[in-house]
Amino acid sequence: MIEMKWLYEISLVIYGFSLIGYFIDFIHNNRKANRFAFWLLSMVLIIQTAFFFFEVFIEKNFPVATVVDSLLLYSWVLIIFSLIINKLFPVRFIVFFINVFGFFILLMYVTASAANRFPNEAIQFVNEILVSHITLAIISYGFFTIAFLFSVMYLVQYHLLKKKKGLKWMWRLGDLRELDNYSFKAVSIGVPLLLIAIILGLVWAYVSSSVFYWFDSKTIGSIIVLMVYIVYLILRIVKGYEGKFLSSYNTIAFLILLINFFLFSSLSSFHF
Repeated sequence: MIEMKWLYEISLVIYGFSLIGYFIDFIHNNRKANRFAFWLLSMVLIIQTAFFFFEVFIEKNFPVATVVDSLLLYSWVLIIFSLIINKLFPVRFIVFFINVFGFFILLMYVTASAANRFPNEAIQFVNEILVSHITLAIISYGFFTIAFLFSVMYLVQYHLLKKKKGLKWMWRLGDLRELDNYSFKAVSIGVPLLLIAIILGLVWAYVSSSVFYWFDSKTIGSIIVLMVYIVYLILRIVKGYEGKFLSSYNTIAFLILLINFFLFSSLSSFHF
C-alpha cells in the first residue's frame, strides 16, 4: 500500500506540471508547452488506468458503488476527454479548465480514499498536502516578486528615458520590451502555481480535522491575489495593454500580495 501511496503522489505531481504546461500554452500559444503537457497528462492517464484496472480486476469492484469510488472514474474520463479534445480540436481554453477540474477531482479521490487505502499513512498524506499547498504558494509568490522587480526596472528605465537622465545606466536595466515580457512570463508561471496551491489548500481543509472558515482573511486574501493577477493577464492578452500601464498595475498587485502575506496571515484563524 505504500507503493500505491507513492503512485498517487507521483500522479498528482505530474498532473500539476501538466496543468502548468497547458496554462503556458494557453497564455503564450506555446506548442512546446502543449506537447510537454500532453505527454505528462498521458502518463497520468496510464497511472489512472492502472488504478482503474486494479479496482476492477484485483479488488473486484467497479468504481461506482460510492461517491468516493466514482471520483476515480470521473477523473479518468475527464483526462481521456481532455487528451482527445487537445488532439482533435484547437480549443486550448476548454482543455486547460477541464484539467483544472480533473486535477481537483483526482485530488479529492486520493485524499478521501487515503484512510481506507493506507490508514497508517493517511495523516501523513494529509500533512503532505498542506506542505505542498504552502510550498507552491510561496514559490508562486517568488515568481510574482520577480515580475514586480522587472516592472520596477521598467518604470525606472521609462522615467530615465523620459527625462533623458542616467543614460549610461540604461544598458544595465535592460530593454523596455524585454523587461515587460519578462514580467509577463513570470506572472504566467506564478498564476497556475497559485491556483494549484489554492486547490490543495481547499482539499486539505475539507479532509483534515482542522476548522476551516471560507471567510477567513487569508483564504479570501489568497483568492483576491489570484484574481488580481488573472486580471493582469486579461489586460495583457485580451485588452492588449502593456508597458507602463501594466508595470504600474503589477506594482499595485504586488502590494496587495504583501498585504495578504503579512497582514491577512496575522488575522487568519488557522493560517500561520
